Amino acid sequence: MGLFDKLFGKKEQQQAVDQGLQKTREGFLGKITKAIAGKSTVDAEVLDNLEDALVSADVGVETTVAIITQLENRVAKDKYLNTAELNVILKREIENMLISAPADDSYENYELPRGHSPHVILVVGVNGVGKTTTIGKLAHNFHKAGKSVLLGAADTFRAAAVDQLSIWSERTGVDIVKKEMGSDPASVAYDTIISGVARKSDVIIIDTAGRLHNKVHLMEELTKIKRVIQKVIPEAPHEVMLVLDGSTGQNALEQARHFTAATDVTAIAITKLDGTAKGGVVLAIASQFKIPVKFIGVGEKATDLLVFDKQQFVNGLFDAPL
Repeated sequence: MGLFDKLFGKKEQQQAVDQGLQKTREGFLGKITKAIAGKSTVDAEVLDNLEDALVSADVGVETTVAIITQLENRVAKDKYLNTAELNVILKREIENMLISAPADDSYENYELPRGHSPHVILVVGVNGVGKTTTIGKLAHNFHKAGKSVLLGAADTFRAAAVDQLSIWSERTGVDIVKKEMGSDPASVAYDTIISGVARKSDVIIIDTAGRLHNKVHLMEELTKIKRVIQKVIPEAPHEVMLVLDGSTGQNALEQARHFTAATDVTAIAITKLDGTAKGGVVLAIASQFKIPVKFIGVGEKATDLLVFDKQQFVNGLFDAPL
């Protein structure tokens, strides 16, 4: 674990989060600064301006209203709230809204939950969000953590997806199960599970189609994949991970609604946070869907796919003084 600890130490990870959230932080804190400019207390005008700042950071209306309501209650209770306290209170409220996975189910240091092997992760999400790239980065990081990894290229509707996953397989030195374009995705998933069990793989990651005609088709396809997987490992998949593009803001929320309605999503990975000022969508997704965000992407390198830590995330939003 020595090398892995150096790659993913707490200090290094916080620095990566800080850098990845720079655009969001600059816009967010800049608007908060304007909201309290010339004010010594938090009044109605400050709260209105703060509400605008939260919404523009793609925190979402529902989540913003919840935060503002808490602040209003605090002002009513204390009768006086100075602007110097606002930063601390905001950090606390945002952190409370973020959903954390239990410690033994968080993938901290890219460790796997205990009690079963292999650990099967089914990855879902629309095309273009970085789904296949995220799978490749997961494979790289699990492999670096000393885990044996097997990939399943079950997005057989798109030749580029199979090719891209094959490249990641070669690059990271992990095995892959694939078939020609147009093959039955469920058969690829089944063969992957059979192979993973035979190889005694620690983790199996299966890609799925990102473009299906409608929600009914999506549900049927994912249900079929789950059914064939469970013929081999009854309790699998152990994780259904939805990949979302953080730079799309509210569109990511719509995608989350679509997929959570179609299947039982247990975890979320949010990509491309380094290239956007809309990082507040992480808070909106976590608070609205009550599903833990387990990974965030803050750069192009494989090691820029970080295990999500809500305290580090909040620190990344507030690491500059108001």
